Amino acid sequence: MALFPRSSAFSRVTALASQRPVHGAFSWLHGNPKTIMDWQAAFVAIPAPPFGEQARSRWFADRFTGIGLAQVEIDRAGNVLGLLPAAALPPESTGPLVVLSAHLDTVFPADTPIKPNLDGDLLEAPGACDNGAGLVGLLALATALVHAKVELPVPLLFLANVGEEGEGDLRGVRHLYNASPLAGRIAAHIVLDGAGADSAVTQALGSRRFRVTVTGPGGHSFTDAGTPNPIAALASALAMVAQTPLPEEPRTTLNLGTIQGGTSVNSIPESAQAAIDFRSTSPDQLLRLEVALHRAVEDAVDHWNAEPRSLAIRSRGQLAFAIDKIGDRPAAHLPADSPLLDALRAVDRHLGLQTDLRLGSTDANIPLSLGIPSLSMGAGGDGGGAHTVAEWYSAKHREAGLKRVLLLTLAMLEWAAEL
Repeated sequence: MALFPRSSAFSRVTALASQRPVHGAFSWLHGNPKTIMDWQAAFVAIPAPPFGEQARSRWFADRFTGIGLAQVEIDRAGNVLGLLPAAALPPESTGPLVVLSAHLDTVFPADTPIKPNLDGDLLEAPGACDNGAGLVGLLALATALVHAKVELPVPLLFLANVGEEGEGDLRGVRHLYNASPLAGRIAAHIVLDGAGADSAVTQALGSRRFRVTVTGPGGHSFTDAGTPNPIAALASALAMVAQTPLPEEPRTTLNLGTIQGGTSVNSIPESAQAAIDFRSTSPDQLLRLEVALHRAVEDAVDHWNAEPRSLAIRSRGQLAFAIDKIGDRPAAHLPADSPLLDALRAVDRHLGLQTDLRLGSTDANIPLSLGIPSLSMGAGGDGGGAHTVAEWYSAKHREAGLKRVLLLTLAMLEWAAEL
């Protein structure tokens, strides 16, 4: 159900923007661009590789505590949580809350050299934009709200989460919804990811990733000739998977990402391994591709095990296989009549912006799949070179993006208070 008629949504956003404490929050954002940029350069210098975000988590926990957020903690997954309570509610309230989050991790391995170069409003460093922009936006908005003493109708949970990138598989946000005692209270979730103020990801691109391993007895290429070869079997399976027909709609893709195995050119390998990525906007298509993968691997291994061989070669053993799921991001979408979309359109109208709704794979996949109003958006500014060591971020026009996020968050807090 929509929040209210769109004209009313605009009236509410206009009323929010006219409140003196909200003006105070805007003023803090306007008056502290250097502080915000210095924070960004400081934590970007702290490596946060996949499954290695601990040092950056501690940095954010210290800042959340220093700002004055309540109930600051680092949970078992490594997420950093801090609560801005509602002024009118007791601390033990169990009513609804809204989440504002940004992911801590980067795609870069732990040994990647990181030497941030800050020149005015330009920051150059791996992770400067993805997700340096989102993380510092989270911190700046928390600080602005506390500084201006903005009274909230329901609590706002600030979340700096682990595990968004690659094989992190959204583990931080997944942990929040699967294991946190706060999960059942979440009414809406806004994700800050990267730069920009002109788009939002409202359709969650689903993906499933698999690691296929084929093993065998191995041996000498001449002496043990005829022993079943894991690389041959895996190659046969991958060739079959690659020929799987894909529909144009719903858009569906498959990628054979990596393959490895063997020890030398004159050795029959003991194992071979490949990683495969399936993506689609349709859960049914992802399931179809998963079934096709299992069938192709099983058929290929059976074929190579059935090849005629001498008794001596047969006694050495046969091939075996394992298929492990290493990633599972659910497909979902934000309904056209969502209160979150109503509020976003109203905010855009107030600020003179226009949002392009996009498809993507972000932390918002998890709440969207649970039916919770959610989207992923930029935290203002501009950036480029994402996922490369030449990544950069420019803070020009950051303020407009942060005001957009702030008004949208406040609008959703009001909506949640009426549930």
